[in-house]
Amino acid sequence: MNKENKFTDVVIVGGGLAGLCNAIHLSKFRKKVILIEKNVYPKHKVCGEYISNEVLPYLEFLGINPFDFGAVKINEFQLSTTKNKLITCKLPLGGFGISRFQLDFILSEKAKKNGVTILKDTVTNTCFKSNLFTTETKENGLFTSTFVLGAFGKRSLLDVKMNRKFIKKKSPYLGVKIHVQGNFSSNLVALHNFKGGYCGVSKVENNLINLCYITDFSSFKKYKNIDEFQEKVVFKNTFLKEVYKNSTPAWEKPLSISQISFETKNPVENNIIMCGDAAGMIHPLCGNGMSMAIQSAQIASKLILNYYERKVTSRKELEKEYIRQWNKQFKWRLKAGHFIAKLFRNDKIASFLLLVLKRIPFLLPIIIKQTHGKPIKV
Repeated sequence: MNKENKFTDVVIVGGGLAGLCNAIHLSKFRKKVILIEKNVYPKHKVCGEYISNEVLPYLEFLGINPFDFGAVKINEFQLSTTKNKLITCKLPLGGFGISRFQLDFILSEKAKKNGVTILKDTVTNTCFKSNLFTTETKENGLFTSTFVLGAFGKRSLLDVKMNRKFIKKKSPYLGVKIHVQGNFSSNLVALHNFKGGYCGVSKVENNLINLCYITDFSSFKKYKNIDEFQEKVVFKNTFLKEVYKNSTPAWEKPLSISQISFETKNPVENNIIMCGDAAGMIHPLCGNGMSMAIQSAQIASKLILNYYERKVTSRKELEKEYIRQWNKQFKWRLKAGHFIAKLFRNDKIASFLLLVLKRIPFLLPIIIKQTHGKPIKV
């Protein structure tokens, strides 16, 4: 165990999409980056695995083409209510499906090729003093850096250490995900509602179907296990029942995650620049959380590089500009996501909305655009 204090330009805490994209971007411009991730790559995660095409120009800039690794092109969207009413439309921009297992592996290999040091370790604390950060880890001692980026996902030990406001509130949501083999249109992403939750369905690489649903824990805890909950609640949606019943699980058992929070978070906390879910999480009903994580990395990395090139004159200016750009790109999406999810939790309102959307079909793509951005400029 090396307890010597080591210096680097940037420490990134968390190796998900936001952390890895930051690492690749900054190392591309010869910044010394240490990325600290508590898990081993690659690892399956509870995630919708649909990504909007808005990120393709930025991924190309990073040297990544997801279609070289089996990503599936998606251009249609389908939505159903708890009453099994269905509507389908073309996605305004389109997207692609790729598993987090595959994408995290691709990005981590690219980061290592760029010279990024990836450590399997846990960050126990980080403090900011005299314009420098000191980051403490369990196994690798201390790191001093000019910047620390928080890309540690939904909830973290650091969230508790920093006493972030959202961490004090109960997070009543549970997520469940599994990959299956079966018949499902490759070009389609579907969101099917059931009482107390909704499930995303889309293809990923290797002809697998990703099934990922979220529900409030109060609904789930009435049942003995996941199988009983699915039989008695999820399968009330006939579209979901058909997919589940006519497919074969590719895994021995599904993954699950609890304590999912959609509370408002600050994009900068204790001088740490937050990216991805650490900065804010959109309701899965609206999709596109993966795109937001990738795009937040671009915003943060460009500002850090501008700081080193003295285009940004101070840390205070950088933080202020990051908050401004983050809010400009994502604040409305998060509000729209909260509002849309709230509407679809009410069966009567959801059924009425679907009736309206069927009669005025051009409204659905307009609603989708509220939670999606335009192609990223690089």
